[in-house]
Amino acid sequence: MIEAENLSVALSGRRVVNGIGLKLEPGTITGVLGPNGAGKSTLMRALTGQLASSGRIAVDGRDIAQLSYVERARLIAHLPQARIISWPLTVRDLVGLGRMPWQGMSRAFSDRDRALCAEAMAMMDVTDLAGRPATELSGGEQARVLAARAIAQDTPVLLADEPASGLDPAHQMTMMAGLRKLAVKGRALLVSLHDLTLAARWCDRILLMKEGRLAAEGTPADVLTPERLGEVFGIVAHIDHDAGGMILAPVALANREAGG
Repeated sequence: MIEAENLSVALSGRRVVNGIGLKLEPGTITGVLGPNGAGKSTLMRALTGQLASSGRIAVDGRDIAQLSYVERARLIAHLPQARIISWPLTVRDLVGLGRMPWQGMSRAFSDRDRALCAEAMAMMDVTDLAGRPATELSGGEQARVLAARAIAQDTPVLLADEPASGLDPAHQMTMMAGLRKLAVKGRALLVSLHDLTLAARWCDRILLMKEGRLAAEGTPADVLTPERLGEVFGIVAHIDHDAGGMILAPVALANREAGG
């Protein structure tokens, strides 16, 4: 659905993403992990065409540089890390903005538009907030509302940058379960995460980034090894398993392991 070859991005003369290759398949969640400053957010912005880059990016076989803004918005939804709501729109109206690439500024909402927005709000557990001004919500509630807007966009590709950050544990699970429902429907998702257990249990594949490059790629079991966690994150992690998959808990800094 979306593919990048030798993708590189330079910001202020410094190469932030360096020679990345990836392919996001329909029906899968790909997690992108790495320490702060590894280039995860820059990678996502480049994949949407927001940043100038070298290399090749293709969506459904089409070069992204050849697509109009409307065509891009109908193919790729981007949920950025920054959660900015500037206007006191109701939650219902804010989620409805996700339908703009399909309806423009003047066309009235169709039954399909309303159904997609209702489904997205239910998926993110914000239906009860529909009539409230979004600017009056808590940070976690706003995060879920913005995720619902991106889901209502109904695109084949969704890029979500730290969507679970700042959410309580129950709503972290709600978020990931919602993203899994999209994958089951055939969407291709790229999700940036810091919670190693969420990544291990909900992602089909992992891209592990360090200093703008891919340090590893593969299944969670193949990528999230003690050696790689030490090398990339500088941590010692306790790793366990249950019926739902891997459980990873950072317990120490790797360079302090000997001294406790």
